[in-house]
Amino acid sequence: MNKSLFVAWIAAVIATLGSLYFSEVMQFIPCTLCWYQRIFMYPLAIVLGIAFYKNDRRIYPYVLPLSITGMLISGYHMLLQKIPYLKQFEMCKTGVPCSEDYLNWLGFVTIPMLAFIAFTIITISLVILARSHEEVTVD
Repeated sequence: MNKSLFVAWIAAVIATLGSLYFSEVMQFIPCTLCWYQRIFMYPLAIVLGIAFYKNDRRIYPYVLPLSITGMLISGYHMLLQKIPYLKQFEMCKTGVPCSEDYLNWLGFVTIPMLAFIAFTIITISLVILARSHEEVTVD
């Protein structure tokens, strides 16, 4: 069992289930940036699950671009919510504004921050996986 792959998969599953909980149970309507983050997270839950099941340690070149892009989008979304100056660059012109804070635990934990943390965990796990795979192939 590869622990890095397992951690990445679990992070993707928790993030996917969390986003579904927020939209389907809590009735939070996702904004445009939330949809983009979902587009990058949902496939990760499936692809990483298959890779973990098959113990495919060569999955990182396919998955890292998804997790890094998702991390950048959620990072921008986080900044958009927390820095008032950035609201002028908001891309959500119709529907739910991307600067809307549905959730604000402890005054700073927002839904985009949770997504950012999940994407970061996945990215770090995959970098560790890539390095361990390179060490095995060099030896």
